[in-house]
Amino acid sequence: MANRDDGPFFIGWAPPAVPLRRFLVWVAAALIAGFAGFAWLIAATQADPGGGSFRFDWGEQTVTGILEATPYPVLHVLESDRFPPGHTLLLSGEGKRGVQGRADPLDGKVVRVTGVALKRGDIDMIQMAAGGNGISLVDGAAAQAPAPHPLGRWRITGEICDGKCYSGAMRPGTGLAHKACANLCLLGGVPPVFVTTAKVEGEEFLLLADAEGGYVTDEILDHVATLITIAGEIEQHGDLLVFRIDPKTIRLAR
Repeated sequence: MANRDDGPFFIGWAPPAVPLRRFLVWVAAALIAGFAGFAWLIAATQADPGGGSFRFDWGEQTVTGILEATPYPVLHVLESDRFPPGHTLLLSGEGKRGVQGRADPLDGKVVRVTGVALKRGDIDMIQMAAGGNGISLVDGAAAQAPAPHPLGRWRITGEICDGKCYSGAMRPGTGLAHKACANLCLLGGVPPVFVTTAKVEGEEFLLLADAEGGYVTDEILDHVATLITIAGEIEQHGDLLVFRIDPKTIRLAR
């Protein structure tokens, strides 16, 4: 004859017995703690997106420098309360827009740029104010942009990003989740940058150009936000590295 078990028995339509209630409470608590721990573990293994951000705490910046419009607008600093002379700043407009149209007529000129700074590590950008408030010619001033210094041909592994989001407009500003946003920025004229997996001449990002040193955006859109290798010539423009790439050499990194 089978032994009778007088322990609690679960019936779906009836309230659970007291011992079963305690058991269910412990199971629920264990599941909540387990999921929380698992979420923390996943977050802890992700790369730190870095401290990039709009530097609103610096206030509006006004910087005087030499404008270089090709391949994408940059400013070689001559005078600033925040940035040292000789430093090179990327330039962008408000939203997902570049400033090529405003920069081209002033290429090689000494200008005064006003806007909000973005900063992430060694990469600095000024989001220029709209219209004539963002950039103006400094009358009577003359200076010459730094001559490009060739550093040879390289094959580098890294990721193509838009310079504005990577500088701090978005966080993390990298990876596949950011691909659509990055492409919209690049189509709008925001400077593209190549973020390397290993430093090149001490730098982790390079401004991209085509093999002739010009605009390259349309040829790289399909390869944004993925880990790739590219070959090309590197030139130093002031303290900025420009990577003149051959898009045909792009390969998925292994």
